[in-house]
Amino acid sequence: MSTSKETMQAVRFHGKQDIRLDQIPIPVCGAGQVKVKPAWCGICGSDLHEYLGGPNLCPSTTPHPITGETVPLTFGHEFSGIVEEVGAGVDRVTVGERVCVQPIIYDGDCGACREGTPNCCYKNGFVGLSGWGGGLSEHLVVPEYAIVKVPDNVPLDVAALVEPLAVGWHAVNASPFKPTDTVLVLGGGPIGLAVIQALKARNAHKIIVSEISATRKRYAKDFGADVVLDPTKDDIVARVREEADGQGVHVVFDAAGVQAGLDQAIQSLRARGTHVNIAIWEKRCSFSPNDLVFKERRYMGVATYLPSDFQEVVDALSDGRLTLASKMITKRIELDEVVEEGFKTLIEDKENQVKILVKGSGVM
Repeated sequence: MSTSKETMQAVRFHGKQDIRLDQIPIPVCGAGQVKVKPAWCGICGSDLHEYLGGPNLCPSTTPHPITGETVPLTFGHEFSGIVEEVGAGVDRVTVGERVCVQPIIYDGDCGACREGTPNCCYKNGFVGLSGWGGGLSEHLVVPEYAIVKVPDNVPLDVAALVEPLAVGWHAVNASPFKPTDTVLVLGGGPIGLAVIQALKARNAHKIIVSEISATRKRYAKDFGADVVLDPTKDDIVARVREEADGQGVHVVFDAAGVQAGLDQAIQSLRARGTHVNIAIWEKRCSFSPNDLVFKERRYMGVATYLPSDFQEVVDALSDGRLTLASKMITKRIELDEVVEEGFKTLIEDKENQVKILVKGSGVM
């Protein structure tokens, strides 16, 4: 990706606990590309993991196979913005349009991509983690396929939530969930809340949430959970079965990635129930396959989202099926406050934060 002699500010990840507000060249918009001025950008849990213990997802010694880049890299993959420029051959969007960016980087040629699952691309990466800039900058350039238009009735700060909402939306889409089902959601953080909202938009019969944090338990209830349990106080398996016809839930959505939660969740599934893993685990977990085999339970993983999930979330925000998304925003900060007021707040005050948004140059 070519750059100009003019420079801009960008928040870049250099290594473990090393994020800097750098002055870097402004990228040039080429054929098939769209230049975007970010409006609002969320700080994601994966950004936080990179900051605390990375580089993990960010390429460090070996360049990313598609972008060819290594750290330092601009952060930010949950963002909205305004189209500044379009390259030759781009006819789907025009300058001035309000957009959000679907950040998955994929080659389009591998078996997964050919089968319609670019989220599982064998070379995949993310804008804001693998190269091609990121939302924590004044400008960036992405391929046209990454651009999703935002209707006028969806505010740009809410549009910055489409990415995390799409994770929950995809998990529900990919699962065997039916509106008549009773479900269990592990974790009341941003992704757990996204799952709750996706389930409510589909008229789920009963939503049970397991969460320790008092603040997040309150959020879970506010966002539509019917029953909120505390695994440090409640017998999760017994209570879940009690709430689910004595048999257990039909589907578990795991947005926590904790061994104790996994153990409880599998036992909380009814016969032929499904455990859907959304969480990124920091270390290996374990379970007995017999706990699945003898009740014909299923364990499945879901990876981010498909482009269609992104569009469905935008449509649901526009038509009123996702009415509580704006309540996920708990703090707004400036680009030069990202470390102190963003990352450090999420580390030190995690209980009281859901989504911190960073104001960009695209805010009018």
